[in-house]
Amino acid sequence: MNTDQIIDGLIETLANIEHARWAKWQRYLHDKAVKQPDGSLVIPAELVERWERQIETPYQSLTEDEKESDREQVRMYLPVIKEAIRG
Repeated sequence: MNTDQIIDGLIETLANIEHARWAKWQRYLHDKAVKQPDGSLVIPAELVERWERQIETPYQSLTEDEKESDREQVRMYLPVIKEAIRG
């Protein structure tokens, strides 16, 4: 395999992980929201407030639980990164 093929393979593998991560987040978000008769979703105000605070907070200032949540997401990528490093 040449470098371009390896990179293309990595992109596809990582994109697959990213899609799974996104889908899990969307399922969580949809489960927390209230579905309206027209199909739209209303996110409870306390969740909007929490997520907006997290958006504005630098990683180093997050709570330890919030940091661990981010670390859990990163751990999904580690097997692919380890394999790429090993070659």
